[in-house]
Amino acid sequence: MVTISRSLRGFFVVIGVLFSLVLPSCSGMLSRKELPPPPLTAPTPVEPREQEKTAKPEGQKFQQLGEASWYGPYHQGKETASGETFNQNELTAAHPTLPLGTTAAVTNLETGKSVKVRINDRGPYVKGRKIDLSKAAAKKIGLTKKGVAKVKIVSTAPRKAKKKPARQQTKSSHQRAAKSTQTQRLSQQ
Repeated sequence: MVTISRSLRGFFVVIGVLFSLVLPSCSGMLSRKELPPPPLTAPTPVEPREQEKTAKPEGQKFQQLGEASWYGPYHQGKETASGETFNQNELTAAHPTLPLGTTAAVTNLETGKSVKVRINDRGPYVKGRKIDLSKAAAKKIGLTKKGVAKVKIVSTAPRKAKKKPARQQTKSSHQRAAKSTQTQRLSQQ
């Protein structure tokens, strides 16, 4: 009979154990059945929201109904999205999509009062709100006591200024620039 050394026998035992562990997991991969696709169902109808519009491209009219709130003392002196310093006493507002610099008329539907504001910030960040007014703007339409009111926002997005083409260098201006460079080099020597 053939005798096998202990170390060789241990090697075969380890290989056998590993083989018995690996082999069943491989066979499961081969025999796995694919599940049938889920049955098709009609999508549930979604009710349209009230005049939910995003800001339109420049020069077009924009209308939106929704809730407005106001912000003031806590943000006083802080930088707005437009880069200017927030002043609660100016007629400004924060809107999520209207271009910065846009003028919008905001009408409180409960009081009928209206105010023109300039969009200089982004917000509001509270779900369901459409615009945040500065304290001064909120006061003009009677919003400061309640804090929140249903409003109508009407705006015409500003037209972007046409870019002027870069001024082309004329031959004489190009020669002047070259002469100036030569003069600088000579003075440095």
